[in-house]
Amino acid sequence: MKQLLGEYACKIDAKGRMRLPSALMGHFEEEESHTFVINRGFEKCLMMYPEKVWETITVEINELSQYDEKSRKFRRYFYRGATRVTPDSADRLNMPNNLLEWASIGNEVVLSAVNDRIEIWPKAEWDKTLDDEPEDFGQLAQTVLGNKKKITDELS
Repeated sequence: MKQLLGEYACKIDAKGRMRLPSALMGHFEEEESHTFVINRGFEKCLMMYPEKVWETITVEINELSQYDEKSRKFRRYFYRGATRVTPDSADRLNMPNNLLEWASIGNEVVLSAVNDRIEIWPKAEWDKTLDDEPEDFGQLAQTVLGNKKKITDELS
């Protein structure tokens, strides 16, 4: 799988199906599984993980201690509502109704591809996130990445 990139406006039909854009599907190799896992995101959006990515993430989640209350709560919440979906022959996904309701998703969504996963946002909420962009993106980058070793240092 290539790195996932891009933002894609999509519609959800009356039967709860969403057609995946061909540009997004082009990120996947033909022999790769086109099965995804959809669940709740950290913000009020849904997360869609390619099955291979989901399996990698769940290894880490499953290593959390069952004896630690916060770990149990996190694991329970993380898995709550997770659903495997596979596109039909027209690249449509049958979206889980309970997750659509949780994220207040109507018929217009934006898919935001972020590295190895896809965020599914109600269009109105996505538009709000664009309004919330930091005035000084450079300062945010310094705060988040400032302690990271420079890539150029690693290459030398």
